[in-house]
Amino acid sequence: MPENETAVTDSAAAQTAETKPEASTEEITYHAVEKDGVVTAIWEMQGRKHLRTIDPRSRQGQDILRLYTTEHHDEVAGEAAAS
Repeated sequence: MPENETAVTDSAAAQTAETKPEASTEEITYHAVEKDGVVTAIWEMQGRKHLRTIDPRSRQGQDILRLYTTEHHDEVAGEAAAS
């Protein structure tokens, strides 16, 4: 009998995990907050919800800024070449 109880418990746990809805399907975006031309904070957003604030001096903040700067630079260079 204990084997059957374990099997029932395991299958119930599997069903619970499968039916659990996702938290949100909106993508996460990052917004730089500037003051006097200097980035003072980075906001991590999911839709209109503010998830957290990232220090731009931190390692993760530097990575995010580096990625944005690279993308922005590529877009500007592409537009200049098209003109």
